[in-house]
Amino acid sequence: MSIIKHKEQRVGIFIDAQNLYHSGRNLYHSKVNFGAIVKEALEDRKLVRAVAYVIATESGEETGFFDALTKVGIETKIKDLQVFSSGAKKADWDVGMAIDAVKMAPKLDTVILVTGDGDFCPLVEYLQMNQGCQVEVVSFGKSTSAKLIEAADHFTDLDTTPNKYLLRGAGKRGQ
Repeated sequence: MSIIKHKEQRVGIFIDAQNLYHSGRNLYHSKVNFGAIVKEALEDRKLVRAVAYVIATESGEETGFFDALTKVGIETKIKDLQVFSSGAKKADWDVGMAIDAVKMAPKLDTVILVTGDGDFCPLVEYLQMNQGCQVEVVSFGKSTSAKLIEAADHFTDLDTTPNKYLLRGAGKRGQ
């Protein structure tokens, strides 16, 4: 399916930071350059909002990463890592990210989901059918649900040119 992109198109970008972080680390042993991903996905269209959904740990070591996101114009929504009495840990923003996309949809022409998580398929279908939004997915194809790729109006596979979207070398942060 061909999609329409033009300068006046209102775009919202919703970033599943954990999903991309783990894909970059597991596939390429590298940190992800979120600023480069947002710039590429936007393609000179009108950004209404870019939001990264992130998890704060007890150590607080990710504070620099959160600051780097803010510096490149990405708003962060932070949730604390849940640690259960059994020792199990949970860090999940799926519902929050989906609710925000639904709430923002009336102000958007295009919703860009930066995730490979197939749990977002119902969200994609809702945004397309009920809100009339064009929905694009951006992630590393090797770790992206085939159903999510199929549901989206457009898929950008970061695996085609991974070096554009990764930070290599010491002293760099995952911005």
